[in-house]
Amino acid sequence: MTAAPRLRLKRSSGWFAAGREVESALHLLTEPAFRLFMWLCLHADRHCGSVYATASDLAPVLGRTVPQIEDTLRELLRRGVCSLAGDGALVIADRFWPYERACDHGGESAAFVAQVKKLFLARRCVRAVFTHADEQFALRMRQQGFSILEVEHVILLGSLRKYAALINNGRGTPITSLTYFTGLLDEVREQIAPDYWEYVAAKVRNFEHRWLEFDVRNLPANETK
Repeated sequence: MTAAPRLRLKRSSGWFAAGREVESALHLLTEPAFRLFMWLCLHADRHCGSVYATASDLAPVLGRTVPQIEDTLRELLRRGVCSLAGDGALVIADRFWPYERACDHGGESAAFVAQVKKLFLARRCVRAVFTHADEQFALRMRQQGFSILEVEHVILLGSLRKYAALINNGRGTPITSLTYFTGLLDEVREQIAPDYWEYVAAKVRNFEHRWLEFDVRNLPANETK
């Protein structure tokens, strides 16, 4: 059997490794957002997965208006495909970037972990300190392309279910680790209407008001489920 001829690139530079990561973006984004995503991929620093570009820079290149580009950039940020670094760079999330990353713009990882910590400890059903294991879990979420908004949804949904169990059953244990939310990571990435998350947030606020009247002094703090 004759072996297939070896594939050869027409140009040895300027190409981009479009594989599973790009396919994930294709199924997630609208057409204008995917087009912008591909432009960013082609022009991003390969070592960092980042590019410095404003809506004004991108509009003439992509043949769109500045407001249209701004809307599209918001979609990339909302979907967790990109994040905005402290130094102004657009950083493509690990989930959508096929190369090993060798830099961290503006301490983005530390900033992400700090935001996750704030969201986690804000819930009254949490009885914990933010440990090294929690930091590592937060970093894994970032590496998987989770946006802070998606992390907030994870924590809200898990907290809502915990409050319901504690208050409705009259017993139970508080949350003591960020890993409690592991089983919800895939769930929040389903196509869910924004109104649903507004409902979840409102229910959490209601439960936390009731929580003030609920005696938790006797709840053990050594369980997470």
